[in-house]
Amino acid sequence: MARISLLLTVLLCLAGCETAPIPAKVETATGLPPVIMISIDGFRPDYLHHGDTPTLDRLADEGVFAPMRPSFPSVTFPNHYTLVTGLRPDHHGIIGNTIIDPDIPGEVFSVSKKTGLDDPRWWNNGTPAWVTAQMHGLMTAIMFWPGSDVPILNTRPQIWYHFDPKRTPTLRVDTVLSWFDRPSEKRPALSLLYFDGVDHSGHKHGPFAPETHAASREVDTAIARLMAGLAERHVAANILIVSDHGMTELSPQRVIPLSSLATPHSMEIVTSGPYAGINPVPGHERELARSLSAQRDHVTCWSKDRIPERLHYGTNPRVPAWLCLAENGWTLTREPHEHVIAGTHGYDMAAPDMTATFIASGPAFLSHKTLPTFDNVDVYPLLMMLLGLLPENNDGSLVPLQGGLRDTYRAIQ
Repeated sequence: MARISLLLTVLLCLAGCETAPIPAKVETATGLPPVIMISIDGFRPDYLHHGDTPTLDRLADEGVFAPMRPSFPSVTFPNHYTLVTGLRPDHHGIIGNTIIDPDIPGEVFSVSKKTGLDDPRWWNNGTPAWVTAQMHGLMTAIMFWPGSDVPILNTRPQIWYHFDPKRTPTLRVDTVLSWFDRPSEKRPALSLLYFDGVDHSGHKHGPFAPETHAASREVDTAIARLMAGLAERHVAANILIVSDHGMTELSPQRVIPLSSLATPHSMEIVTSGPYAGINPVPGHERELARSLSAQRDHVTCWSKDRIPERLHYGTNPRVPAWLCLAENGWTLTREPHEHVIAGTHGYDMAAPDMTATFIASGPAFLSHKTLPTFDNVDVYPLLMMLLGLLPENNDGSLVPLQGGLRDTYRAIQ
């Protein structure tokens, strides 16, 4: 707790030079403002300012806003774990929404099939913020963040829930607000909240469909309820609102069957879609290599040792032997006539449609500040600084976000 005490002392000493000092009210047992991080899965930055999101628009305009690059692959579970560990998927081990690990035989990690998700062996290569916080005696409470229901390094948050998609955004917010009805010493220092509806609608209907606009409105209304509830409880929290990736439109006319890249008998397909992870069938390694090395339109394949460095991907033993990455908007399918959904993600993180959202508001942050695009690994060191904790080893940096911090917070870095 020494780090927390030092941080609080510095903040109190420096607060007098701020035009808007940090509220003196003690909100949690740490004496620091609580931190609430909210994920809106699949929320593109350009969903803002279209009449659907007045609360998010105001928070982005009056607080700190930045476009944010996801990590590759730009899918849900890897990026949510990156946000709370500061490690790229290649380092924390959640390298996709579907994973096969030779050291975990007979088990497949699959988000779509809901298998293997609660086995800590998949997760233990990273240390999420809630684990570190609890090691330092801080209370954490988490609503549906991927991985939060798993005993990672033998630790779960004090408050956690198995994911229930039927629990509405309003009910999720009311649950979070109930945590702040407790006495100050029992309130969470770190709260995480997850919304999935915008991503679900983007997949089913497309990123700009009326249904996706409606899903954005529903989440915005819930966040307005959260902000009002915190104000009623006199909770001056540091709020981070993030997304894990963007979303792009698909078409049945932009399909590449994997059988057109290599003969089915030569490959074991681990995952397909915007990118494909492929292992050779034993005895067919050279055949598969010849086929996938051929140049084709709208897709590029690399053996894992030749994946471009900019993707920061390929050193983890869980990464399949071959990665095939489709051009944005194209789909790699297992079957020639496979159904194609309306929207998806998982492409090169540099593709504009994959850009994620970052909004910050609260005592730590300046007003009316827009920052340049940064990598999502940088959120974790910011999160730990707000908690008054030293981060674990990570791939991020606080430097890209310093321009959004008040002087009192910059002084303690």
